[in-house]
Amino acid sequence: MQTAFNPALPGSGEGVRIFTRTVKHMSGGALAIKIIEPGRIAPTADMLDAVVAGDLEAAFTWSGYAAAKAPVFGVFATVPFGPGPEDMTSWMLEGDGSRIHREAYEKLGVTGIPCGIQGAKGGGWFRSDLNTVADFKGQRLRFGRYAGEIVSRLGATLVPLPPGEFFYQLQQGKVDGGEMSTPAIDAALGFDKLGLPYYVPGWQQPSAVLDFLMRKDKWEALPAALRVQLETACRANIAWMLSRSPHMQGLALEKLKASGVVIKQWSPELMQAFRSKAEIVLKEQADRDPDFAAALANQRAFILQSVGWRTLSRLP
Repeated sequence: MQTAFNPALPGSGEGVRIFTRTVKHMSGGALAIKIIEPGRIAPTADMLDAVVAGDLEAAFTWSGYAAAKAPVFGVFATVPFGPGPEDMTSWMLEGDGSRIHREAYEKLGVTGIPCGIQGAKGGGWFRSDLNTVADFKGQRLRFGRYAGEIVSRLGATLVPLPPGEFFYQLQQGKVDGGEMSTPAIDAALGFDKLGLPYYVPGWQQPSAVLDFLMRKDKWEALPAALRVQLETACRANIAWMLSRSPHMQGLALEKLKASGVVIKQWSPELMQAFRSKAEIVLKEQADRDPDFAAALANQRAFILQSVGWRTLSRLP
């Protein structure tokens, strides 16, 4: 099983190791999964194709990599101002999320199982202060697809960069800023050494679904008991990530502060601008793709049903 995440990194990387260990224990050793590091057999973005071709038996990845083939996966990967990890988990496990997710992957010839829910990213690292919409004009920034469209409409220039190149390009001043990952991963990668401010919150990706993939015919060839154990191990992995993340991110934020990183909150003006542009970008995507539109509407309707209880049950 090739992973999209470095197993040495906190959060998603740890999740790969926890998942394989859980599967081994649950199956009594009948199913042992060997972790193959990112890029070893196939480029990370092409792992889905490698699974379909039979070059990989399985993959542990991020839903967003499949969005190039089916935009509906964007609803699971990165919805600006979308659901946080708790709401995403509720939709996936209690709502229609898992069904929509499974059916979308089956159309591509694979079985996809939600196998982790990552919490919010940080808002990003930037070489200059960003307080108003005007401050974005001319900025060379690294962001993902939807967030990239949003900041482009605020006057920034989007610079497509793989994650492994962002640190060095930012350090050398070839880009002016952008997003990397969660505070824990950013700290582990040494971003605190850049001497740049860290903006929060990560409006561009409040949560993300991680997936275990197998080619559909190979999945169906597994004994029923092993399939159930893999599905159960994935649910356990989701629970582990949910419990681990808040404390881990809190510790990481303190580590960043201790290293001299200035934590800045986005101004109300920028948060409003991000939100208004996000609605436009998501509507345009929904107009282009009916599957994306249906999934996004389903997700929003499900989460809306719990807003009243969430508001009344949480202490001020």
